This record gives sequence, structure tokens and C-alpha cells, in this order.
Amino acid sequence: MSEPTAIFSIHDEKDEQIREILQQVYAALKEKGYNPVNQLVGYILSEDPTYITTHNGARSLIRKVDRDDLLQALLRNYLDV
Repeated sequence: MSEPTAIFSIHDEKDEQIREILQQVYAALKEKGYNPVNQLVGYILSEDPTYITTHNGARSLIRKVDRDDLLQALLRNYLDV
């Protein structure tokens, strides 16, 4: 009898990469004394990278993530879908 085929979702891997980047950016913003949630919301709404500190390479990291992919990952995780 053959093994069942494992289902792999590209979203799972991409979402995990986005999660790791967001956690690093969050930590950098917090270390610099910013309100990370407010700064990230400002960045997401405007796509203006100046909302994100350059501390620990956070600005470079966040720019690696496409804003549409970021929003999709956030919604998928928030809605558990």
C-alpha cells in the first residue's frame, strides 16, 4: 500500500518567512523605543520605508516582503485559514 501524498502549501513556507521578518522588525522597532504596531501599520498603509528603523537591518528586511504578500499572510493568520 502506498503512502498518502503529503500536501504542501507554498503559502505556509512564505508565511513563515514573513513571520520571521516581522518578528525581527518588531524587535528592532521596540529596541529603538518605537511603538512597533503603529510603525508597521504606517508602513503597510503607505509603503513608506521611513516608518521602519534601519536598526539591525529592519528596513532592508521589511522591503524584502511584497506588501500584498504581507497583507495576505496577515489575513490568513488572523482568520486561521
